[in-house]
Amino acid sequence: MGTLTAEERYFFRSDVNARLSERKKRTPQGHITEAARDTPVHERCDVLVLGGGPSGVAAAVAAARSGAHVVLLERYNHLGGLSTGGLVIWIDRMTDWQGEPVIQGLAAEFMDRLGTDAVAGPPRKDWGSQDPDAAAHWGLRTAAFHGVVTHSPTIDPEILKGVYHQMAREAGVDLILHGWMVAPIAEAGRVKGAVFESKQGRRAILAKVVVDTTGEGDFYAAAGAAFDSDIDTHEIHHCINTSWLFAGVDMQRWLEFRARQPEAFSGFMARGREEIGSFEKPIVSWRNDVATFLGPRKSGFSALDVDEMTQVEWESRKSMAEHLAFYRAHAPGFEHAWIMLMAPQIGTRHGRRLVGVKRVLRSGWDAGAVEDDEIGISPSPSPRFPNISVPYGALVPETLDGVLAAGKHIACDTNSHGFLREIPQCWLTGQAAGTAAALAADSGVLPRDVDVKRLQALLSAQGVPLRQASVTVPA
Repeated sequence: MGTLTAEERYFFRSDVNARLSERKKRTPQGHITEAARDTPVHERCDVLVLGGGPSGVAAAVAAARSGAHVVLLERYNHLGGLSTGGLVIWIDRMTDWQGEPVIQGLAAEFMDRLGTDAVAGPPRKDWGSQDPDAAAHWGLRTAAFHGVVTHSPTIDPEILKGVYHQMAREAGVDLILHGWMVAPIAEAGRVKGAVFESKQGRRAILAKVVVDTTGEGDFYAAAGAAFDSDIDTHEIHHCINTSWLFAGVDMQRWLEFRARQPEAFSGFMARGREEIGSFEKPIVSWRNDVATFLGPRKSGFSALDVDEMTQVEWESRKSMAEHLAFYRAHAPGFEHAWIMLMAPQIGTRHGRRLVGVKRVLRSGWDAGAVEDDEIGISPSPSPRFPNISVPYGALVPETLDGVLAAGKHIACDTNSHGFLREIPQCWLTGQAAGTAAALAADSGVLPRDVDVKRLQALLSAQGVPLRQASVTVPA
């Protein structure tokens, strides 16, 4: 399987592989009683955003730009969540099947601020092209589907971290890194803030409105909001894995191999599956000498079980070592590949989905109806369907007050979750939630009672495409 270093050979030891295959099922070993305590209030604010992933950054920036005092709490040392620390650097489809940009606003600003050296993807003139040569070229580069070229670039995650941080600072967001939400503060069905832990100890943040962008709905679930957790086992939306990057590669040689030697490529993939089992092919990154592996995806694990997530980390690391050896030995362009980075954040696709005032449903795809409370437009999964209207009600819990949800845990069914969990859609729902939270805090109303027409007008003024008549902010 190729020449390996001593460290890499470690992953192929039989005793290690045996341990990696074990699935730990831990049950509670009794209970303890914790003493009551007085928790210091760390900050009071208008809007508290929990989680600095793509939806959280968008929510925080949107709320702060709307005039709210915003606190953004993030557990890692950087912003961006899966779009940076998770190495999900492929930004899937910001255009519809006609090539029109439909996910805009802050999403477009994030992309624009990256600069040309940090982005690889089709030029604007090619978006929506059905030219067979263009579609074949960009199809190999994860930017053409169903014969249509789309705006689906790959980006430099470190540059995006900086863009996020700079925009949050410019907007006046009060950023707290290295802090993890551990409990809601709620009373009589209304959220009033959250408790978090850090090296400084246990602290509280009080807020008029909380935006849950934790990714798995950790906050709203703990506060008592209803949620769905069913999955479609035939789809990948529930799978978990940790991504990685290989450097020292020549992706152009690899892509030429795929395109010009289809039989050899098929044989390569078959051999990989035979020798490794769960086998993955790379996608392009923002530069030719770096390859991105967004899998192999692990099925049957829970994003809400710490032992299972630990197991996924071990199995993903084992897969990385196996892929490195196999690709070095057999893949054109990978002879001198080396491990550049394994993502510091696990790639969880699904944990919970909010039970909201409304839901995005598969049954509505065909009709393409425009929701009266539309806060964004998502590209549909294929050209067979029109664009998908995302309603404000999908961000609002059915009963719990004082909180909004944004990101991959909004209210939808399993089919719709397959695309609503993507990075651009997280930007879309985050911007809407942040704007709505600031509006609710300023107006002194609950998020569910926000003037939707005013919210839509504010989003339109921020560059968000909406199919509503009102495009000016009411007096």
